[in-house]
Amino acid sequence: MTTPTATAAPYTTIIGLEVHVQLQTRTKLFCGCSTRFGGPPNTQVCPTCLGLPGSLPVMNRHAFDLAVRAALALDCTIAPFTKWDRKNYFYPDLPKGYQISQYDLPFSSNGQLEVVDPKGAFARNVGIIRVHLEEDAGKSMHDEAAGTADTRIDLNRAGTPLCEIVTQPDLRSPQEARAWLNELKLLLVYLGVSDCNMQEGSLRVDANVNLHIPLAGEGGAEGRVAKTPIVEIKNMNSFRSVERALAYEAARQWEEWQATKAELGTTPKQTRGWDDPAGVTRAQRHKEESSDYRYFPDPDLVPVTVTAAEVAAARAAMGDPPTVLRKALEAKWKISAYDADVLVNQGRDLVAWFEELATLVGEGKVASNWMQQDVLRTLNERGGTIGEFPVTPAAVADIIGRVQKGDFDTSRGREIFAAVLASGRPVADVVAGMGIAAVSDDDLVALCRELLAANPKVVADVRGGKEQAAAGLIGQAKKKNPNVNPAKVRQICLDLIKGM
Repeated sequence: MTTPTATAAPYTTIIGLEVHVQLQTRTKLFCGCSTRFGGPPNTQVCPTCLGLPGSLPVMNRHAFDLAVRAALALDCTIAPFTKWDRKNYFYPDLPKGYQISQYDLPFSSNGQLEVVDPKGAFARNVGIIRVHLEEDAGKSMHDEAAGTADTRIDLNRAGTPLCEIVTQPDLRSPQEARAWLNELKLLLVYLGVSDCNMQEGSLRVDANVNLHIPLAGEGGAEGRVAKTPIVEIKNMNSFRSVERALAYEAARQWEEWQATKAELGTTPKQTRGWDDPAGVTRAQRHKEESSDYRYFPDPDLVPVTVTAAEVAAARAAMGDPPTVLRKALEAKWKISAYDADVLVNQGRDLVAWFEELATLVGEGKVASNWMQQDVLRTLNERGGTIGEFPVTPAAVADIIGRVQKGDFDTSRGREIFAAVLASGRPVADVVAGMGIAAVSDDDLVALCRELLAANPKVVADVRGGKEQAAAGLIGQAKKKNPNVNPAKVRQICLDLIKGM
């Protein structure tokens, strides 16, 4: 199956996302059980999260506050009054037989989050229908690899607080969906709302996709549009999987429509699972409607009220979101949108590290180059966080300052950076230990005169308009004195030749 390119596709891909984010709390949403990941199965449970008779839920206020923070960052309106509802369905890892969620009165609604490709490929403002709170279910583990039908249930996750973010169907390509999810994840991590670790299930995505296909010869620009049935895709464990699944599903729906040419608007919605190794979606069931869940207000939980003062306090405590930080870095340090995006995507601590370096250096672009080519590269190789990085901004600024003064070139500076990183010694000690000493201007001029006298052909070539010939003198200069600055050697040689 092939996927048409974005420019050639004879249809419009319509994508909406449902994102479940596990909130970064120590305890569950309605009881005091731990939310720690990786505990022995069924050890972080109690009568409340198991739904045993006589147990009563009590709301975790910290979870609610984190959810409000996320909703405000997504530009949602916070409802002054919200309630809890029971969503009824039966599944082995849902011990109560219902999930405590929110139905008709979610705590927030009508938000938005923009995603802008730093390379200019797209910009999309995606509407948020609602952000609401609910408890998680447990986890079913199927022993398919062993060739048996065994299923084991771990209820440690049952009752963990989830923030569900439901978007409008505003996305128009799998690439946009992946980029938007990355932007959402970055925002939530910046806010301290969640660690968004998909490997541990802290962030899960369901995608809804269908096609709008213009019908040729049916009234021109005002003609009818065929709409394929909406398919909800589940079981995607990475943003790359989301992108691949959406691309496959759009192509599958197009081929199916081409084969039938049928009016598909009345076809039931479908849920399909993503088979990542095979790279295909597989039919699972018809998609449920809200009526199938028989929602009704939870009689064991009181409604929650939120005052304007509480909303204002939550907004003031958020700090700048990534979108604001990017623009601030671009304006303050005169760096490109791409550079700002790279820095901000590494987290708030790294942005602070960069700003300290840029302040010491006095040039944002130079500081950004060293951050990306040396600091970030080393972090990626070694692992760890910027807070654990063994070289300080002051040390990197010292190296950059020496390069800017002409004590040595950038490549030599990177050798010094590597030596400081390996030894933990001050820059001055490393420079002295490597035998690096600044070459005076007088000594450099004398060296260049010696080189020109020994290389009359280079002099003739430069006089003939071939300035690039002077580059051949740099290697000779480095052999005579490894501490010379190549750029200075070249310029002095050119100036001397012109003055002959």
